Amino acid sequence: MSELITAELVDLDLSATTKDAAARSLAERMVAAHRVTDLDGFLADVAAREAQMPTGLDGGIGIPHCRSEHVNAPTLAFGRSAAGIDFGAADGPADLIFLIAAPAGADDDHLTILSGLARRLMDPEFTAALRAGTDPAAVAALIRGEEPTPEAGGTEPETETAEADGSVPFRIVAVTSCPTGIAHTYMAAESLAAAGRAEGVEVTVETQGSGGFKKLDPAVIAAADAVIWAHDVEVREKARFRNKPLVDVGVKAGINRPAELIAEARRKAERGEIAAVSEADGGSGSGDGDVGGSGPDHAHFGVRLRTYLMSGVSYMVPFVAAGGLLIALSFAIGGYEIASAKSVADHFVWGEADSWAALLNQIGSAAFAFLVPVLAGYIAYGMADRPALVPGFVGGSIALTVNAGFLGGLVAGLLAGAVVMAIQRVPVHATLRGIMPVLVIPLIASAVVGFLMFIVVGKPIASLQNALTDWLNGLSGSNAVILGVVLGLMMCFDMGGPLNKVAYAFAVGGLADPTDGSLKVMAAVMAAGMVPPLAMALATTVRKKLFTKTERENGRAAWVLGASFITEGAIPFAAADPLRVIPSVMAGGAVTGALSMAFGATLRAPHGGVFVVPLIGEPFLYLLAIAAGTLVATALVVLLKGARRAAPDAAGEAGATGSDDSRVTVAA
Repeated sequence: MSELITAELVDLDLSATTKDAAARSLAERMVAAHRVTDLDGFLADVAAREAQMPTGLDGGIGIPHCRSEHVNAPTLAFGRSAAGIDFGAADGPADLIFLIAAPAGADDDHLTILSGLARRLMDPEFTAALRAGTDPAAVAALIRGEEPTPEAGGTEPETETAEADGSVPFRIVAVTSCPTGIAHTYMAAESLAAAGRAEGVEVTVETQGSGGFKKLDPAVIAAADAVIWAHDVEVREKARFRNKPLVDVGVKAGINRPAELIAEARRKAERGEIAAVSEADGGSGSGDGDVGGSGPDHAHFGVRLRTYLMSGVSYMVPFVAAGGLLIALSFAIGGYEIASAKSVADHFVWGEADSWAALLNQIGSAAFAFLVPVLAGYIAYGMADRPALVPGFVGGSIALTVNAGFLGGLVAGLLAGAVVMAIQRVPVHATLRGIMPVLVIPLIASAVVGFLMFIVVGKPIASLQNALTDWLNGLSGSNAVILGVVLGLMMCFDMGGPLNKVAYAFAVGGLADPTDGSLKVMAAVMAAGMVPPLAMALATTVRKKLFTKTERENGRAAWVLGASFITEGAIPFAAADPLRVIPSVMAGGAVTGALSMAFGATLRAPHGGVFVVPLIGEPFLYLLAIAAGTLVATALVVLLKGARRAAPDAAGEAGATGSDDSRVTVAA
């Protein structure tokens, strides 16, 4: 196994002044050491990770890191900056910079080494030794753990399990996790454990990192007085922590303010505040995270509702993509009339194109038939965990039976989740708890949801669905254009976020029972969603000087992403300069959505970008709408970025012109 860090990967006089330059300087050492195969590709992965959350930590530490297919061996490079570099930490610039590179499939041994480093960064004597070191080889050995930290008194003692007087200490179980699962996860764990030792509290931490996680002993969880979640990705198997006082925050709060979290956990336990935890309760921590109150259990109802709905949509999208594209491909081969073909199970001719088209159409239709039940089932799952899956799927299927469609699926999922949550609150004898989630809850909830969907709400929702369909079919002129503008703005505002997903879900919901109006909506949504990455690709091509080298590399990739209807290709640009990029692409998306609706373009495929142009009604006008929106967005982002760049130059010229007067004033 190659060493994680060597003297060649240590720079004790890092001259970079920005985090991008620092990452590039350290990454170049990795390339020279044959640890990284593609410098720009690796730096793009580092920038994408940085866009998720700043990697600066209190205490003058920056830890840019990522998992990348361009890394062939787990590697760590270290740089020490005399001036300090801003990595987004609350207490200022970082002078100790660690660039951590993990392969896409790093093994557990290397992840253990990386997690060990993360924990050691919490030791002030270790960081002091790094600041004082003068020999790169010695610093590399210190980081590898081959040299003891100066003045360290040996291995840190284990947490006391009992007070001196024999009483049982306050016990906390914690879970830490971050998007990459390499550094913040383990640093938060060590920080919480160290704070627990200082406070006389027994803290046991489960790290849910890149290499999986080892579950806490159920007996340890049962004996705990409180729970702390310091996380920026979903906590796995949440139901284990049910009925405990809970502090739910972002991972950086676990690193920077562990004593406050422990104190809050103790206060909640004293007040008897019990969190109603279900395994599927969504959302990550809050970034820095306020102490308590940041998790979904404390969120506003609107936030929780959005989380539930997005849970259903996220599970539904693969069915939409697979089924819709198969149907679209069948139309491309056999024409639209292929949808009325007889079952291929009864009639299939190997040498006929129409038979193959019918086969693709019927497979796609089978996948598409799951759209509404899956939506309903996983909305319910997001609300009340696995016991809600059965009533959710049953309710979604009934929604199709009574012609309530997509709206019926939404309502069925919410009803199923609410019914299961209500049943779960009913106290039952211990002997029945084992059969509740697998028998009693699905049975009762399915019966209740079925009754409500068949007898009470199904027909009114079906009427509303029909009214919505008629409204879409009747859209023309300015009304259609206005809808196109709204959908375009939603698709481009958060580029894959909640608003984008709402607009997309609205469009694909119409494909379950396609009409002329719903096909126009699908076309407008996909066209607008292609604009942000295409605009960034064009902007980095025509005005290269306004963008960094990494952004120009991302711009080349954005051509393909935009053409494929992957709106997220513009996220790195929006994260780096949101005030200029987001309004620009929203304007372009609005233009494209409006023109697509005005031209009457239609689309039967839910995805595919330019690769499904043969399936688009009015294809040339459709491409014209995309081109127009891309040009508008490009022009705006170039104009705004150019104005920003010109302002400092103008200020510098003004300062130089007035410099003599300034000196005279001071002298006087």
